Amino acid sequence: MLDSLAAALPDPVPYAIPCFMLLILVELWWSRRALPTNYELRDTAASLLMGLGNFGIGIAYGGIVYAATTWTYQYRLIDLPKAWWVFVAVLLAEDFCYYWFHRWSHEHRIWWAAHVNHHSSQHLNLSTALRQSWTGNLAFVWVLWLPLALVGFPPGLIAFQKGVSLVYQFWIHTEAVRRLPAWFEFVFNTPSHHRVHHASNARYLDRNYAGILIIWDRLFGTLVLEDDAEPCRYGITSNLATFNPLRIAFHEWVAIARDVTRARSWRERLGYVFGPPGWSADGSRRTSAVIRREWAEREANGRAS
Repeated sequence: MLDSLAAALPDPVPYAIPCFMLLILVELWWSRRALPTNYELRDTAASLLMGLGNFGIGIAYGGIVYAATTWTYQYRLIDLPKAWWVFVAVLLAEDFCYYWFHRWSHEHRIWWAAHVNHHSSQHLNLSTALRQSWTGNLAFVWVLWLPLALVGFPPGLIAFQKGVSLVYQFWIHTEAVRRLPAWFEFVFNTPSHHRVHHASNARYLDRNYAGILIIWDRLFGTLVLEDDAEPCRYGITSNLATFNPLRIAFHEWVAIARDVTRARSWRERLGYVFGPPGWSADGSRRTSAVIRREWAEREANGRAS
């Protein structure tokens, strides 16, 4: 039975953690020779502490997510067979859910508050991959995966594939790998694609949301290729002047609370919570769409002149 097989699947993340640590040390050794500014001790320590906190919160909250997934699964539309193609199907389906989770986490402030910490480092290295959210589960981002259980994928299989995706995405947080073969870059998310995602340049801002497969960005028009003529600047549009994990984890939630408190109407309150990051009632702030539009206009004017 597929259910019994799925229940026996291990979580790949704990098994991968020793490999993560080893690869970070290898990259650190490499960076001191090839790219000395790639690692900063306090930044790396903050990323590791964020990863440790995420792991602990995941253990504490994981039972709730699994229970909700199991409850949804009892109303599944079909019973899937124990067949190889089910594993291919769950990879595609889970990766599709991840794309939209990731995209909406950049487009709606309440989910951006849970995700922004991952982008807060001004460095991109393997330790940055561990700078994970402490509040994602509390923001109910996990509900986007419930439709997989409703379709008929067992909870254990969904959890396994989410772990596979997380492990895959570790290695793309690096500057040590430049470009891979064209066919691989066309289908899969790669370090080149993910450097763009972590960049705050207007050209690159809020693009390349892929988990494992870059095909979703190609299909939905959010793909931007890395341009060697414009190196990526990492971080967020207003970088944090701190390495304090508590501020990294909660600063945007505090900012939302401050904006909601000062709002003059329910429309403004909803805008500050569910609108795009950078939205403001008086238009004094700039969203990613505005920043990209201004950049595109400058580029067009530059070419015209």
